[in-house]
Amino acid sequence: MSGPFGATSTTDDVLDGVDLAGKRVLVTGASAGLGVETARALAAHGARVIGAARDLDKARRATETVRAQAANGGSLELVELDLANLASVRARADALVAAGRPFDLIIANAGVMATPFGDTADGFESQFGTNHLGHFVLVNRLAPLLGQGARVVVLSSAGHRFSDVNLDDPNFDHTEYTPFGAYGRSKTANALFAVEFDRRHKARGVRAAAVHPGGIQTELGRHMTPETTQKMIENINASRPEGAPAFEFKTIPQGAATSVWAGVAAPADAVGGRYCEDCHVAEVIDGTEMMRGGVRPYAIDPEHAKALWSRSEDLVGERF
Repeated sequence: MSGPFGATSTTDDVLDGVDLAGKRVLVTGASAGLGVETARALAAHGARVIGAARDLDKARRATETVRAQAANGGSLELVELDLANLASVRARADALVAAGRPFDLIIANAGVMATPFGDTADGFESQFGTNHLGHFVLVNRLAPLLGQGARVVVLSSAGHRFSDVNLDDPNFDHTEYTPFGAYGRSKTANALFAVEFDRRHKARGVRAAAVHPGGIQTELGRHMTPETTQKMIENINASRPEGAPAFEFKTIPQGAATSVWAGVAAPADAVGGRYCEDCHVAEVIDGTEMMRGGVRPYAIDPEHAKALWSRSEDLVGERF
């Protein structure tokens, strides 16, 4: 199922020999890190990539390599999208739907991590609102553009282990806010969204998967101090199985590999509704310890996913 790929595989390894000419892909967060690398790899293999970003000037500068390496008809078009503002999300989705050009793949890559407490333009806690609700509205509104064989890849994280979602208090009105607790909620929500989206659309040949890219040093960690990072690495190493190697950060091409693996290379039935890491479907691991790999049961529970979907519809005031 995972083929020859693993934790050290890169985007180019995964796409070696793959022809994406004629394929159309949307990648959110195409202004830095994983989003840029994902767009580069796909365009280099012939895909027509629509890169969405909040700051278009930054995205243009960051994606020079994408345009330079595009081949076999591959291309990049940048569009403005602010996931922390549902008016922006709806306007972008409406424009794409009005254009009527289908997508073969949507990679919900953009996100924020461990931010100080704040609100989105719509009053949602910033991490849950940006990482989950923004993508929830965007992908659902674009669903009519996804036909037979299309896929959705939602970036979750090992950070989902920090916290389950709290459907009774999504905005921390009654519970103490912690940056990583909020991040964990949003990443659990990302995984659950993939589970329920897949259930709703697989009968028509559209599949969805969640992925953990691995530990990578990108702009996503801008709110983390060196001390916080070091402490997290120590905790991960302390929980590793006997004989297992110490934690090492992935390169950005290694981090983006699981996204393109789940979106292009892996069999659809193997990854549909699943949580993937290191270019394979993750093992389900129960317990409270901070393991190196695996997914918590609550992040892929089908009934939990349905409940989150319903609550998300209530929050955004829209039914899908």
